[in-house]
Amino acid sequence: EVQLQASGGGLVQPGGSLRLSCAASGFTVDDYAICWFRQAPGKEREAIFCISGSGGAIWYADSVKGRSTISSDNAKNTVYLQMNSLKLEDTAVYYCAGTLPPIKVYPPRLADFGSWGQGTLVTVSS
Repeated sequence: EVQLQASGGGLVQPGGSLRLSCAASGFTVDDYAICWFRQAPGKEREAIFCISGSGGAIWYADSVKGRSTISSDNAKNTVYLQMNSLKLEDTAVYYCAGTLPPIKVYPPRLADFGSWGQGTLVTVSS
């Protein structure tokens, strides 16, 4: 069974950092494209960062450009999202999702991802 589990969220002050983890089971992350999405209160879920099966960053949203990095650890079958210089507007539930590459449309569409994690809440507040 293909499963994804996101973790690492929490309360952080503006300007702080967090590293989110997306642990995969039932498949190898190296064979998939994994994306991070987020859903802020009252807003639609949006894609923010994706990594290809080869381990290279392939796409990111302007909203996280220069503040976030994505990486994968094949030994742990986990994808990480490192977020720095967090802003109040980064407050959201963060989800990871997987699909067989290539991703057909950018920005990535929710409907193209069949495997989702349960989400982890990131709250940026002073």
